[in-house]
Amino acid sequence: MSVCANIQRVRQNIPSHVQLVCVSKFHPNDAVLEAYNCGERVFGESKVQELVGKYESLPKDILWHFIGHLQTNKVKYIVPFVELIHGVDSVKLLAEIDKQAAKVGRIVNCLLQVHIAQEETKFGFDERELYELFEKGLLKECPNVSVCGLMGMATFTDNGEQVRAEFKTLKTLFDKLKRDFFTDKNDFSTLSMGMSDDYPIAIEEGSTLVRIGTTIFGMREY
Repeated sequence: MSVCANIQRVRQNIPSHVQLVCVSKFHPNDAVLEAYNCGERVFGESKVQELVGKYESLPKDILWHFIGHLQTNKVKYIVPFVELIHGVDSVKLLAEIDKQAAKVGRIVNCLLQVHIAQEETKFGFDERELYELFEKGLLKECPNVSVCGLMGMATFTDNGEQVRAEFKTLKTLFDKLKRDFFTDKNDFSTLSMGMSDDYPIAIEEGSTLVRIGTTIFGMREY
């Protein structure tokens, strides 16, 4: 099936309030343009060099999301144009994004990554660390960062109930943080969970943003 047909099929399963990020990492510019010509404007990349190359060569109205594990020494390359950084998993990274954003006069949108999977390979904060972050007012020290919500990845497993439980945990934490720290702010509104294998469960559990690559573009060319 074509990229366009795949997008139409995915769109039928996504409610209007849920944002679709087309994960274009490791796919060529032609594939991105095919999705772009079907009306998609939000794309996700996980490697800084690849993201910068695509930003420079593809249409400028594309909203680029960085969805990979971001190293502090690479932040400066994407801060001038990135729409949203998904995986902010440390205070050190948050501070570096703020520093580089200040240099270019931007406020950069970020999601804090929460470790919900039963896998050591996934990065992220736990609930205690997030409460510490907010209670100590550390975000006030980063005026060039806007924390728009949370992101988490479920365990890579066929056990749908385990995946559902992990998403439920993240939604509960999202609601608690919103209630305790963001009652007067509307910008804490994004809950990113769900990818090609598990996005229907994620949407049922309250996701407002799904990241879909393989289902749209097919297997990646590494």
